[in-house]
Amino acid sequence: MIEHMQLGDMPKFCESVKDKNGFLVSRKYETGISVRNDYEGDNMLNEQGFDLWADGYDRSVGLSDEGNTYPFVGYKRVLNAIYNAVLANGCQTVLDIGFGTGTLTQKLYEHGCTVYGQDFSQRMIELAKVKMPKAELYQGDFTKGLVETLKQNRYDAIVATYSLHHLTDAEKVVFIENLRPLLNDGGKIYIGDVAFPNRVQMEACRADAGDEWDGDEIYFVVDELQARFPQMRFEPLSYCSGVLTL
Repeated sequence: MIEHMQLGDMPKFCESVKDKNGFLVSRKYETGISVRNDYEGDNMLNEQGFDLWADGYDRSVGLSDEGNTYPFVGYKRVLNAIYNAVLANGCQTVLDIGFGTGTLTQKLYEHGCTVYGQDFSQRMIELAKVKMPKAELYQGDFTKGLVETLKQNRYDAIVATYSLHHLTDAEKVVFIENLRPLLNDGGKIYIGDVAFPNRVQMEACRADAGDEWDGDEIYFVVDELQARFPQMRFEPLSYCSGVLTL
């Protein structure tokens, strides 16, 4: 089961580096790992930034989870909840959007699911391919939409973990609407991410996080999304994360 998954020995966090506007540029660890956030204006992380992040990605998110700190507190619970929900729904074909190194989809792949995916970084794809050699993985910036090949398929589950916060609130609505026709009958969309029941709770977390708050990421405000998608359910799994199901 995924709850036994180990993300490796966690390096100790040393410092964060921000630009002149106060946005997070990198987080440094005692092992020398530097986890970068290379934004270009209002665009999502550029490919070089993701490539520099890739080799230490699983360890960096695990560190935040173990330390009970924003933004990745609850990370393992989020992945575990989606893993169990996908399997409980009898899913055979899974699309993972922004799959990273394949931490979640590797477990579904090992369980016999047919895995498709799209990620921004070629390096992330190379790492995931080692874990899932028969998966169909494509490079592409999902803020510009899915690659055409993925639009031609239908899926029992579409999952996105800690990726869609690169979209604005309005873009999230359009993106989710465009995913729904890609589901098989009975299929579901599972989004695991930094998310809050309402904007008041998000602002409280922002105040508590202080300088650690990443001003470039646009987190999920559930009640506002539910106004557009009344069927959407939310399972909070920490004070700043949870799973949205549609």
